[in-house]
Amino acid sequence: MSLMDLTATALSQLIATRQVKPSEVMAAYLARLPAANAVVNAIVSPRDPDALMAEAVALDETAPTGWLHGLPLAVKDLVCVRGIRTTFGSPLHRDFVPQQDDLLAARLRAAGAILTGKTNTPEWGHGSHSFNPVFGVTRNPYDPTRSAGGSSGGAAAALAARMVPLADGSDMMGSLRNPAAFCNVYGFRPSWGLVPGDAEGDTFMATLATDGPMARTVEDLARLLETLAGENPDVPFSRPATSYAARLDIDMSGLRVGWLGDWNGAYRCEPGILDLCLDGLAVFEALGARVDVLPPPFPAGELWTAWTHLRGFLNNGSKGALWADAAKRAQLKPETVWEIESGQNITAAQVYAASLTRSRWYARAAALFTQYDVLVMPSAQVWPFPAEWRWPQTINGHGMDTYHRWMEIVVPVSLIGLPSLAVPCGFGPQGLPTGMQIIGPTGADARVLAIGHQYHQATRWTDRTPPLLAVKEAAS
Repeated sequence: MSLMDLTATALSQLIATRQVKPSEVMAAYLARLPAANAVVNAIVSPRDPDALMAEAVALDETAPTGWLHGLPLAVKDLVCVRGIRTTFGSPLHRDFVPQQDDLLAARLRAAGAILTGKTNTPEWGHGSHSFNPVFGVTRNPYDPTRSAGGSSGGAAAALAARMVPLADGSDMMGSLRNPAAFCNVYGFRPSWGLVPGDAEGDTFMATLATDGPMARTVEDLARLLETLAGENPDVPFSRPATSYAARLDIDMSGLRVGWLGDWNGAYRCEPGILDLCLDGLAVFEALGARVDVLPPPFPAGELWTAWTHLRGFLNNGSKGALWADAAKRAQLKPETVWEIESGQNITAAQVYAASLTRSRWYARAAALFTQYDVLVMPSAQVWPFPAEWRWPQTINGHGMDTYHRWMEIVVPVSLIGLPSLAVPCGFGPQGLPTGMQIIGPTGADARVLAIGHQYHQATRWTDRTPPLLAVKEAAS
């Protein structure tokens, strides 16, 4: 077994007790990377192997500065990392090398991580399928003919293929939750503001997206959240961090779970997905929880209208200048052009109406959480689809009217910034993974993670390694 098959927590403990050196972990990373990445294309802009090994050797006799001391991590290609090419998946930034870290990368470095490269993402993070004209498509480790999801698809695929022990992701419209479902790993969208962004652009109105951790165990996820979370005085609404890994052991007896399913058909799901989610809920019941089937708590159409208006408004604001430059517009993906042009037609009255819908839904959700500890829905509406597609055109024969409508099921959480943990639910008849999301009220991140940890202990779905690893290890 390779060191890269261990959890981040186990590797950290081995390094801290000097049973394993950072250089040994780096050697395992460099041995695993070429063959696995050649199949899935998850890690892009990799650093020079000699430079990485030299950095790891320098840490061998150094006292750890944090729990990530000597661990090789790759950062999502929407995050600026000092000295590593950062493209945002766009040909406009094909050769951009930042001179300083974004806050997320800086926090990983401060905890001792060795940043080895970037993880692939769709252009500008638009879409839940990770392909772009700079690096191509990221493929699913469980079936390389299929998508790894997105926009944190590179992160999820690298985790599943055991190329990294941990990964960062980001989530606006399911970009942590969708790839977690597609790749049989965990992805956590924290309460909005818990993992703060950088003081760039609008930091008051842009409250739909957040960074968050991804991992193969909830314990690792909780520890990485402790590293990424915490106030940033340069931005509004950021939240103080607390301990998460130390609060994972809870009694599930009497836990109240509300199953929202497919929102009474509003969020169409391909056959078999809801069945595996119901199997997941049976695990909750076996642990002592009570599960109730709930009717739709809010009109799905109103949520979608509010979502598309606010998303278009924000994308036009942040990327409208690119569209205004004809030469740059020609290098934007059609979906990004659609987002910007949609936003150009949004009126102030529509933005205000969307904010009212958001406010009403937040209040309704808060009322639900007085009756239920968590709510549960699928993390994705479709199975991992052919990697050559741009996006699924239909679900069960019903046409999708936008490039992202097939991920509408994540919108209720994203619109009001709730914490949501995507957990694996097993595999369908074709050997493809799916998952469900455990949703809590604002600020209940520790409880959601603790519930997810009990579920993980009972299921251990992430112990099922991708077939590509068995083939590669046998060949070596």
